[in-house]
Amino acid sequence: MDWWKGVIGRSWIYPTLIICTNGFFSTMRPSEPFLIPYLTGPDKNLTIEEVTNQIFPVWTYSYLALLVPVFLITDYVRYKPVLLLQGISFIITWLLLLFAHGVAAMQVVEFFYGMVTATEVAYYAYIYSVVSTEHYQRVTSYCRSITLAAATVAAVLGQLLVSLADVSYFHLNAITLASVSLAFLCSFLLPMPQKSMFFHRKGVSETLPGPDKVVATVDLSCQEDQGSAPAGRGPTPEPQADHAKPQNHMLRVLVQLGKDLRDCYSSRKLLYWSLWWALATAGFNQIVNYIQVLWDFKAPSHSSAVYNGAVEAIATFLGSATSMAVGYVKVNWDLSGELALGIFSAMDAGTLFLMHFTDNIWACYAGYLAFKACYMLLITIATFQIAVNLSMERYALMFGFNNFVALVIQTIITVVVVDSRGLGLDISTQLQASYRTKSSSQTS
Repeated sequence: MDWWKGVIGRSWIYPTLIICTNGFFSTMRPSEPFLIPYLTGPDKNLTIEEVTNQIFPVWTYSYLALLVPVFLITDYVRYKPVLLLQGISFIITWLLLLFAHGVAAMQVVEFFYGMVTATEVAYYAYIYSVVSTEHYQRVTSYCRSITLAAATVAAVLGQLLVSLADVSYFHLNAITLASVSLAFLCSFLLPMPQKSMFFHRKGVSETLPGPDKVVATVDLSCQEDQGSAPAGRGPTPEPQADHAKPQNHMLRVLVQLGKDLRDCYSSRKLLYWSLWWALATAGFNQIVNYIQVLWDFKAPSHSSAVYNGAVEAIATFLGSATSMAVGYVKVNWDLSGELALGIFSAMDAGTLFLMHFTDNIWACYAGYLAFKACYMLLITIATFQIAVNLSMERYALMFGFNNFVALVIQTIITVVVVDSRGLGLDISTQLQASYRTKSSSQTS
């Protein structure tokens, strides 16, 4: 038994297998493409206005409120406790979806789902704390591939059960509850990391693999800022001092994170790509959150066949295919990246324009497929352009901050045009706000 524990502690295979299993079951949610028909159907008897203007905005607000504290706490407690918290939030979300009723109860559902999305950072950050740097590329590929596969399987399964087996939306949510419960159980099997990116770093620098001949060290240093003194260099602090002054240590980390953000955004190239990232992601998240409402508006689920699962499955496949294609296309993105941004951002805005004006549900489906494929292509290019200039820690920090800015923009859109305390616009008119956001990202 001691020998087996030693193997588990040293091997990268065991934690990768468990985290991928966790990722598969937490993403395998066949009920999600049919959330609007479920909420507005006989199970919950909510109106489309209540769902759009009173319930869904709570997710945006809770996600924004939780994102920064959860990001810092995740690193401080070393990931695993936050993965357990995510599992608990998943279970509470689907228990309430199954058995609770009324607007207030569904708003609580959205709060806990905001907790779920805020804690997603732990899934991708965990694996880097338990495997050595030479395995980063492989385990990243595994973790991301398994979630894409699970999302596709879930959408296909949901569509088949609804269309061929006439399974109710209630039972689809029961299947989702079972899946996320399995993900929660998998979290207990994960080994506890001994280090983290910011608060529990090792004193020894580790070389990180980078594209081509780029070499970065785990020292929080931007490659464009070679002259600045790296964080944590000099004599290695004694453990006793760290334990004696935990508040000072946390303050030093927060100050260093602020300096890192300032140094990274001082690069005009990184600033431009990050600005596009934030604007495009805000528009993308807004569309994904409310696309089912639009589909129900174009073809009401109580009187039309629902193909949401099939559309989401195809969209996920196209998104993964376009993302993968970036790695094989021989293009100098330093020269052609901004041209690609302009062309595909214009196409994205055009698809929103189409979905706003068409009354044909199939044209609306096609517009969504093109919209998601273009966004996935561009976000992959943006991710690479940012990551190639940063060390692992600074990439994680910039990734989190860019998404935080995107969420702030999305929250402003939600408050102004969606929330019933704001303009409370109908879904078709809301598309115009997202269309303008995409147009702004194109001009940036």
